[in-house]
Amino acid sequence: MTITEIRVTLRNDNKLKAFVSITLDNCFVIRGLKIIQGNKGLFVAMPSRKKADGTFQDLAHPINATTRAVMEEEILERYHLELENDALVQ
Repeated sequence: MTITEIRVTLRNDNKLKAFVSITLDNCFVIRGLKIIQGNKGLFVAMPSRKKADGTFQDLAHPINATTRAVMEEEILERYHLELENDALVQ
């Protein structure tokens, strides 16, 4: 599996830093990922929905830690590039 496209929409919020969509192998899109500023730094939250009891359930997520780490690394790298580009424009 290869992430062939990453789209980042920056947000100006204390915790929510960006919305992200990724394309896998030029044939499958996952929308609704979020880049969140947590207590230990930035992390990528998978698309989720709120359940009736107030908890959240992921709609799509990596099955293992290795895949999650690879995805997070690529997504955060693109996020930092978007921040740099945004700073240059302003």
